[in-house]
Formats: sequence, C-alpha cells, structure tokens
Amino acid sequence: MAEMVRAAVQVGPRDIEVREFPRPKIGSDDGLLRVEANGICGSDVEMYKGHMSMGRLPMVPGHEPLGIVEEIGERAASRWGLRPGDRVALEVIVPCRSCHHCLTGRYQSCPNRTVGHGVTGLDVEPSLWGGFAEYLYLSPGAVLHRVDGNLPAELAAMFNPLGAGVRWACHLGGVQLGDTVLVLGAGQRGLSSVIAARSAGAGTIIVTGLEADRHKLALAHEFGADHTIVVDGDEAEDTVRRVEEITGGAMADVVLELTPMASQPVTDALRAARHGGRVVLAGLKGGREVPVPTDLVINRALTLVGAFGVDTRAYAEAIAIIESGRFPLEKMHTHSFGLDDTARAIETLAGEVPGEQAVHVSVHPHS
Repeated sequence: MAEMVRAAVQVGPRDIEVREFPRPKIGSDDGLLRVEANGICGSDVEMYKGHMSMGRLPMVPGHEPLGIVEEIGERAASRWGLRPGDRVALEVIVPCRSCHHCLTGRYQSCPNRTVGHGVTGLDVEPSLWGGFAEYLYLSPGAVLHRVDGNLPAELAAMFNPLGAGVRWACHLGGVQLGDTVLVLGAGQRGLSSVIAARSAGAGTIIVTGLEADRHKLALAHEFGADHTIVVDGDEAEDTVRRVEEITGGAMADVVLELTPMASQPVTDALRAARHGGRVVLAGLKGGREVPVPTDLVINRALTLVGAFGVDTRAYAEAIAIIESGRFPLEKMHTHSFGLDDTARAIETLAGEVPGEQAVHVSVHPHS
C-alpha cells in the first residue's frame, strides 16, 4: 500500500478538512518537501472567510512553506543545487522559466503559470501544492531558496512577510538614508516593513494601527519605529494631521498602505505623502472599488506603485536579515499549531480567538 500524506484541505468558507493523499512519486526533474512550518498570511484569513478567491476549491492552502528536501531527482538536484536534507523556503509562483517575461527577469508576469503553491486545486495532480501538508510536491519550475538549517523553524518561516517588507519598502518604495516612512497597518508585513526601512537607513518611521493592535505597535517600536498612531477608539488620532505634526509639515517621503479591506487608509496614504513622494499600495480590498482623488495625485506629483507579492531578490535579502540575527524576530512569532488545528490557527491570526494576541502564526504539520 502506498504511503499516505496528511493535508489540510479548504473545501469552502470556514470549512477545512484534514484528508489523506498518496505520497507523490518523484522522477528525475522534481522533488518532495517535508514541510516544517508554513506561515499564515492575511490573505489566508480572507480566503478562509470566503472574502477572497486565490484559487480553485477544494485545495490545500499555505503559500509560505519552509521545509527539508526529502526526495529530489537527479536533474532537479543539479538544477536547484540541492540535495536531500537541505532546508529551503518556497516561493508562491511557479513560472515556466522559458517565456520572454521569465527570461528577462519578470517571472512574476509569466503568462504560462498554471500552478502555484497554496493556490492550486486538488484536481491538479498530485494535489499536494500547499504548505498545510506533511509533504509538498516540488514541481520542475518551483523557485526555492536555501535557508540556514540551524534557525528555529518558526523564525525561518518568516521569510515571506519579511520579504514583503523588503520589497515594498526598499525595492518599490525606494527608501533611502534619512527618509520619512509611513507604514499604514501594523500586521506582520507592516512590522517587516519597519525592519526593512530601518535596515535601509530611514530617518523617521511612523506606523499606524488599531486600538486592538497596541501589542503590535509596541513591537513596531522595538523593531525601529519612531512614532505610532492609533487610528480608532477613544484615543484615535487623525493620521494625516499627526504625520504633519511629526514632520513639521514636510510629510512622508514613502508611504506603504498595507491595511486589509479598509478604504480610508488609501486616502490617508495619498494625503500624507509629500510632493513628489511615493505611495506603495499592497493592502488588498477584496475586490471593492476604492475612490482615488486623482487631482491630489497629479498636484502632488505622486508616484503610485502596486505591490504584487514578493520576488526572488526580496526573498534572498529577507532571508539574509533573518540569518543575521540583528532583529529580535522571535518576539514577532506568537503561535504555533499542528496540522489538525489549521482552522484555529487561521482564526487566531484573524483575532477571532478570545484572549489571544497574534502577530505571526505558523502551522507545523509534523508536530
């Protein structure tokens, strides 16, 4: 009898089942990953709730897999420069590696993508495409990054949110020495953006959050934020007015809008940016239309940039930050769950479990 692999399958909104699948057979060009940990993203929360569609249901979610190479084919080992026992982090996107976009470094725009990690339906064999599983199939086009095997898995699993911070703040936002950076949203990617901006030499970092995010705002200070703003509750402050006060009217050089589902922060981002500033939009709104005051964009000569995920350069730099030990990232990780508690793990990150204050949450399929 073939060995079976357990995986958490989302079959509908707020409906996750643990099922068994045959262990994939590996050939010369592919491999098999023993999943150590998979971080949970805000998009996992919205997909779990049914607010956002990232793939065909039913499927195995989890697009931030970290693990150990269990099996690898001869050609795959040569192509990836890996062998069994190596620890790797896996990118979401599986490009074709042959089209014009891929060959010119724009693999995120690959038109031939048919699968992705954590976003592919069970109907695509061998079904084990997501990180909420004991083992994950490594297809020939997978993009992998080697990670120090001595790091605790829960820290190494932060490669995706930290990669987002690096890409959004530094590569897309262009943070430079002395810049004033405003980060709207204090989730794990907001905190990661603080780390990235501080690493790049930002002069002043300002972070916004909700009253319920005070524990996250406290972490923001530990990671290098100079000022925090609570935007709701009895002590709510006006974001734009507060930025004006902090900067003496100069406003922010770079603004990162990272809040999920909310539309007001988009307007705040545009109004808080200086003339000629850059605004990076990364907070998904679940398909809602958000009005943009184009006159403001024009008259302030703003540059608006849409942030689509994380790329290879950002992942590599993020992993280097993790491996450096420079920041107390262990303070960001708050919860670890086993595979059978995947639904509860997502609900914990969503803030739906009374008494729990989550920041970074991961699922460890073998625990």
